[in-house]
Amino acid sequence: MLILGLDPSLSSTGWGVIRAEGARLSHVANGQIKTDPAAPMAARLAALQAGLAAVIAEHHPGRAAAEEIFVNKNPQSTLKLAQARGAVLAACGAAGLTVNEHAARLVKKAVTGTGGAEKAQVAAMVKVLLPGVAIAGSDAADALAVAIADAHLAPRH
Repeated sequence: MLILGLDPSLSSTGWGVIRAEGARLSHVANGQIKTDPAAPMAARLAALQAGLAAVIAEHHPGRAAAEEIFVNKNPQSTLKLAQARGAVLAACGAAGLTVNEHAARLVKKAVTGTGGAEKAQVAAMVKVLLPGVAIAGSDAADALAVAIADAHLAPRH
């Protein structure tokens, strides 16, 4: 099964597609969808949704996964994150994908063995778990980590 991992944000949404065959995982693709900070909010959200819809159309994942939302100290940042998540979830919903949500600490623990891992540790373990992967950036590394965690944490059907 192909799993689409997502790390939503308004400025740069990371995505990663992996193939999970039992306990074996392999990299399919990863990237980042960036939006123009000078563009109006509606245009940025539309670009994010369209960019993710193109990724879904190209790779045909069986399901998607994202980290659960967290509240920042800055309410404006939290609001922008929530809006970006809405665009991402809408793209997944329009494609008929189930979206599993996992706590950030649980994703880090599934990938690194500790829930308090730093971004660099997560990216390093993604490279170990997906040998030969060329990661498109830190947001893509986080998205691949979400996909890896989902492969281990989601209920088996």
